[in-house]
Amino acid sequence: MKKYLLYVATGLTFGLAGCSKDGEGINLFTIEDDKQLGLQVKQEIDSKPSEYPILSKTTYAAAYNYLYGIRDEILAAGKVTHKDDFLWEMYIIKDDNTLNAFCTPGGYIYVYTGLIKYLDSKSSLAGVLGHEIAHADKRHSTEILTKQYGLQMMLDIVLGKNQNDVTQILSGLTTLSFSRANETEADKYSVVYLCPSPYHADGAANFFQKIINQGGSNPPEFLSTHPNPDNRVQNIQSEASSLGCTATIDNTKDVTEYQQFKNSL
Repeated sequence: MKKYLLYVATGLTFGLAGCSKDGEGINLFTIEDDKQLGLQVKQEIDSKPSEYPILSKTTYAAAYNYLYGIRDEILAAGKVTHKDDFLWEMYIIKDDNTLNAFCTPGGYIYVYTGLIKYLDSKSSLAGVLGHEIAHADKRHSTEILTKQYGLQMMLDIVLGKNQNDVTQILSGLTTLSFSRANETEADKYSVVYLCPSPYHADGAANFFQKIINQGGSNPPEFLSTHPNPDNRVQNIQSEASSLGCTATIDNTKDVTEYQQFKNSL
């Protein structure tokens, strides 16, 4: 069965982080902490090739160039706050049965082949990437860690006082769930990021609309714990309309060339 999960992988840093407000929550981590955090997660993923079979950037050079091209146009649009702070590296995970993409703190972006093959256009993938970039750019992961484990425990961890707590947290962070507010904000900023780009700014809505069109008596788990997919489609499309977004991408590039990209994986 396909796994319809949009989650974030994250990790923990040993550096001392500052206390600050980020969105509606308290975030103990600095930008530098986020970067170190993301690097730890990347190293953890690299150490588990059977669990995360990442496609070679040499063997699949054309596919990566296509993916990096989308990333570059999103970043060039000038709306990503930490465009120059994070690395925004791209990785493709070979797993056709998983509909997923995630972005770690510090901007390491992972996309499953299952999601790539499920989507129908370049704008749709750009919309999902924009959503995941927003989670890192708005620093949702480290905010949630602070909420989930409490200020004192997080302070102990960043000060290196309790290695057992670090091990406990690292073991379960790949299934960390975002709040409804986080998901709604990521949906919104996916549109904001794409609006000045060549893509259809409401591209992320296509993912949810396709799931809705499929129907079924057992909806994906994340749809029961996050904003209703119908509302997400409506909100994303409304945001694009209110911003007056207009796509300039050629239809052939948006659909036909995307099909060629899918077939290359």
